Amino acid sequence: MRLAAIDIGSNAARLLIQEVTHPESGSPVFSKLNLIRIPLRLGFDVFREGSIGKEKADELLKTMQVYKIAMEIHQVAHYRACATSAMRDAANGAQLIDMIKAHTGIDIEIISGSEEAQIIYENHLNANINHRGRYLYIDVGGGSTEITLMKKDEIIFKESFNIGTIRLLNRQISDKQWATMKDTLKEITKGIPALQAIGSGGNINKVFSLTKSKENKPLLLGTLQTMYKSMSAMTVAERMNKYQLKEDRADVIVPALKVYTNIMKWAGIEEILVPRIGVADGIIKLLYEKLK
Repeated sequence: MRLAAIDIGSNAARLLIQEVTHPESGSPVFSKLNLIRIPLRLGFDVFREGSIGKEKADELLKTMQVYKIAMEIHQVAHYRACATSAMRDAANGAQLIDMIKAHTGIDIEIISGSEEAQIIYENHLNANINHRGRYLYIDVGGGSTEITLMKKDEIIFKESFNIGTIRLLNRQISDKQWATMKDTLKEITKGIPALQAIGSGGNINKVFSLTKSKENKPLLLGTLQTMYKSMSAMTVAERMNKYQLKEDRADVIVPALKVYTNIMKWAGIEEILVPRIGVADGIIKLLYEKLK
């Protein structure tokens, strides 16, 4: 069975297509057939103007038309399309969803920050972790950061904070917002020993690749802090040249590192696992469970 997930974020829109197979014994196997990422950057419109402008709206429609064709070519049986922070905040978000439905037939859901955190948590099912451990899941997006605290496979806290890379680039995060996140993290992690972080999202995946770390080996907080200090001293063009980054990654990777390092420091965590998962992976897991 072929399933697809569309994740419309503040920085990029992704289409993930996976084949789900069922061995005679054991868990289902999810194999990636295709991943298409388009850097729409809807957040730059929304977080500055409050709505998505005509140019970005046209790009969004064209992207969904491409995704529809890709799903047809791959003979996708079921899909789910979710929009996160930028579309949540956009005054014309519902209007654009109706327009896309009329032109492509694709149904898009605008999900809450809490549901986004739940979707990200679902990814731990395939992560190579100790399911009796204690983990803080961190997903840093363009418009928001989702935090999920798990203890022995049970969620004990989840929250979405409107602190994201594009908001940081636009200097739209107040000291009060940082203080709220800091106080929350210190409170929820107090007295929890041996807590480890798990990071998801394009930026932490890219950081992991740049460090040339071995699979399943965690990154140290000190490594992230060193990268943040080094990259912060560079221009976007210099980062693109040195690290072979696309422009839409080179500008957001620094604010992403700032968020990850702050969270780990406030939670007293020294290591972060990077299983290369994201919102789209979680959407497909939840879709599969619903169909099953």
